[in-house]
Amino acid sequence: MLNVVALNGRLTADPELRHTGTDIPVTSFSIAVDRSYVKAGAERQADFINIVCWRNTAEFAAKYFKKGQLVAVEGSIQMRNYTDNQGNKRTAFEVVANNVHFAEPRRDGYANGQPSTGGYENHQQPSSSVSSGDNGDFVEIDGDDDLPF
Repeated sequence: MLNVVALNGRLTADPELRHTGTDIPVTSFSIAVDRSYVKAGAERQADFINIVCWRNTAEFAAKYFKKGQLVAVEGSIQMRNYTDNQGNKRTAFEVVANNVHFAEPRRDGYANGQPSTGGYENHQQPSSSVSSGDNGDFVEIDGDDDLPF
């Protein structure tokens, strides 16, 4: 059987970290996911999908994600039955996230008080005249006739 979900949407509220009775971290949040089809003359509709994260994923989401942020979620759909306060039987569908990712660059340009480099270190660019041994295994090839491909 196959139960795989990949979603891209905006958080509707800040995720809040909780712990189970056995001290396992868990967080729940929902994301607004735009539908791909729009009727002519109508506004785009969105679905609000409930997400549950456990353990390290829960701690990561609670620490770094904020309301309105675009996130990507990978996981599986899970259904659970429960009884509400009035004694009615209810069914809930939610995505249990295996991975959650940032889906847009940081708006403020800073991460943890430091300028964001977008995941890249500030390395010096090699000069245009690279010779053998200057840059590892790379060697500049003079002329187009000798290209190996």
